Amino acid sequence: MQDVPRALGLDFGTTNSVVAIATGQQSDLVEFAGSQATGAVFRSALCFWHEEGVKGGLAHEAGPWAIAEYMEYPEDSRFLQSFKSVAASPIFESANVFEKRYRFEELGAMFLNRMVGHAGGALDQRPERIIVGRPVTYAGSRPDEALARKRYDAMFAGFGTDIHYVYEPLGAAFSYASRLTQAATILVADFGGGTSDFSIVRVEAPGAARRATPLGSAGIGIAGDRFDYRIMDHLVLPMLGKGGSYQSFGKTLEIPRSYFADFADWSRLALMRNRRTMDELARLQKSADEPAAIGRMMTVIEKELGYPLYDAVGSLKRALSADESAAFRFAGGELEIETQVSRADFERWIAPDIARIEATVDKALATAGVTPDAIDRVFLTGGSSLIPAIRGIFDARFGADRIATGGELTSIAHGLALIGQEANLAEWAA
Repeated sequence: MQDVPRALGLDFGTTNSVVAIATGQQSDLVEFAGSQATGAVFRSALCFWHEEGVKGGLAHEAGPWAIAEYMEYPEDSRFLQSFKSVAASPIFESANVFEKRYRFEELGAMFLNRMVGHAGGALDQRPERIIVGRPVTYAGSRPDEALARKRYDAMFAGFGTDIHYVYEPLGAAFSYASRLTQAATILVADFGGGTSDFSIVRVEAPGAARRATPLGSAGIGIAGDRFDYRIMDHLVLPMLGKGGSYQSFGKTLEIPRSYFADFADWSRLALMRNRRTMDELARLQKSADEPAAIGRMMTVIEKELGYPLYDAVGSLKRALSADESAAFRFAGGELEIETQVSRADFERWIAPDIARIEATVDKALATAGVTPDAIDRVFLTGGSSLIPAIRGIFDARFGADRIATGGELTSIAHGLALIGQEANLAEWAA
């Protein structure tokens, strides 16, 4: 009889989710199976569509299978991504999907169910002890941590019987600590889609009775999604009417900025595709000084162009991590954009965000009671850690020789599973 895995680590991310299972001192990633599978990385996305014979009349998919379904039938489906970002929002009550409303925990449970279904049987028999990553600070302007915990508990109620939550950067720290051969104080910086989180951990030499001790953490709700929106705000939204004006009772007024706020998260565009919003935009178009711009915005919403639009934004962001200049190209509906963007422009757009992230690093050091000189190693993880302006924060503060990278998308899940086997688990739990 095979040994039953002792712990499962789940990095439920804003953009991607990853699962690892630890047995003994080894933590192995779960690979997903099927034609749309992308290895161990499972996109944190859901797609809904009408289907006869399905209970409730709505079928759904998750992960890369959700993307494939949406791309084939964009106008007949509803696509949701980054729903983790509303976990702590007291404003969010439910998402309108066609004629149904879904609470956060319902979306989460459906997502987990389909993730298990695509794991090729690897998640059918899960260990009792499950370690779920959570951000140090949740996304949103006024996040309610107690509300997020309540929603997470409901989401994972059917996933396991012994659920524990651990700060995501602590998972990455434990993963990195497993590689070290000598004692060190490490700072882990985890840059996800919705949050940037930092944890400081003291690691003892291999063989020590207690290998690692968490010292302090800090986080901020600024990360990859915010950087995407900066590109959107400067390159795309002016073509959709932002900054423009309309006429009302003899007065010239600015186009309401509330319409463009939903473009901060492209998955929210699907929720704008409702009769009330589209009727409002149709009336606005008639009185706008540039009606064609409002028409382009309506096309983006009606034709479900949010995904390809933000896909183009993401491609530009990644290209600028490697090159000093890159082309932004998008064509869809009545909107066509092709322009060259410099890394200097992008860094200027995100400069306020970089400053706030740097201040959060200072907060993490203060919480742990250490100075920059006391940090022996810095481990950068998460997709946005590849952005040169992000890397520059740590090069300037700690020196390039102390910085390590790797496992940008998988290190958190790997470490969470290993933490699940710790005797002092309560000290790691958030």
